[in-house]
Amino acid sequence: MLHQLQATVGHVSDSAIATIADALNLSRAEVLGVVSFYHDFRRQPGAAHTLKICRAEACQAAGADSVAAEIETRLAIRASAGNRTAIDLRPVYCLGNCALGPAAMLDNRPIGRLTTERALAALDGLDIRAGDGE
Repeated sequence: MLHQLQATVGHVSDSAIATIADALNLSRAEVLGVVSFYHDFRRQPGAAHTLKICRAEACQAAGADSVAAEIETRLAIRASAGNRTAIDLRPVYCLGNCALGPAAMLDNRPIGRLTTERALAALDGLDIRAGDGE
């Protein structure tokens, strides 16, 4: 239900949490616990594009933190689940691509051996630098 709601509406609102809790005979806290635990669920409408950068140990050892910091600087955004720009830059903990770390995922497309230049090249053509996202 949560995945379908996210795919249809783009986020899981407080009213949706209450409706789902009632429908499944769960407490709102139980549903909110699931929504807040998994990084793919959003509580607010998101940007048009999402760049997830793995921050788990293997990717950290391969330089993910410095790449993420450089991307934040170049795009003038902060990594969080609540960016209000044309792109959400989100830290995640393991994309399952450790052998090609640092790993990232742009709109469900994996990027291995991430560098700042590779990330910016993948973002080219997405019209994200204008900051026109909701």
